[in-house]
Amino acid sequence: MKLKDKIGIVTAAASGMGLAGVKMFAAEGAAVGVVDIDGAGVEKAVKEIEAAGGRAIPLIGDLTDDKFSRDIVTKTVAEFGGLDFFWGHAGHPGPAMVEEMDPALLDLAIDLNLRTIVHTTAAALPEMRKRGGGSLVYTSSTAGLAGSPRSPVYSMVKFGVIGWTRSLAKRTAGDGIRANAICPGGVDTPMLRTFVARPDSPQGNQDAEALVAARAKQTPLYGRNARPEEIASTALFLISDDSSYITGAAIPVDGGMTA
Repeated sequence: MKLKDKIGIVTAAASGMGLAGVKMFAAEGAAVGVVDIDGAGVEKAVKEIEAAGGRAIPLIGDLTDDKFSRDIVTKTVAEFGGLDFFWGHAGHPGPAMVEEMDPALLDLAIDLNLRTIVHTTAAALPEMRKRGGGSLVYTSSTAGLAGSPRSPVYSMVKFGVIGWTRSLAKRTAGDGIRANAICPGGVDTPMLRTFVARPDSPQGNQDAEALVAARAKQTPLYGRNARPEEIASTALFLISDDSSYITGAAIPVDGGMTA
């Protein structure tokens, strides 16, 4: 087992990539805190993990509440006795518009993509130091590697995730704490459909499934979007000792889209 006796937290874990991750990590021996605002989804994930013989606790709440973003660490440590990894996966596509954007969507994109990981990381670092090290993984995007003309706000925050990751990698290296970012391209999840068909996007009046299919065809490798498990397995690699000499990386998992 790659994560035997490890303890960790995954945000946005009730569906998609985060859900694939908590199930995968538990199957590899980790105890996991399952974080999401979707209470029913969290409870379902925890029950499935426990039914398969794994360990998990539900952490249901709104990560835009700074206290909750920190409390998920406190509660996980209280339940399992420590913290070895954190996958900050929560995010929001934000507005597609620039000139006439909705300020509330701008704030939400900044809060969910950046502010939450700052607060959770601040709470996580002392606990990881007690364990002699740890792994911080953050979800950026291919839009964090190259500018997105259709989503400048999303690019802004995802570039920010990579800047945060690389800065932390240097700051915490002496503590044996690694920090890396995953940069997915299109992934077959409900969020992708929300992203491509945002109401304020030029494509907002088009069929979401058709847009998702068109995006898939542009992918050099296999001509399809990624499966959630393919992103989760990259997170597993970065959390595990298999990546013990990797820190400060921003890894594209995009089927060659940014090649």
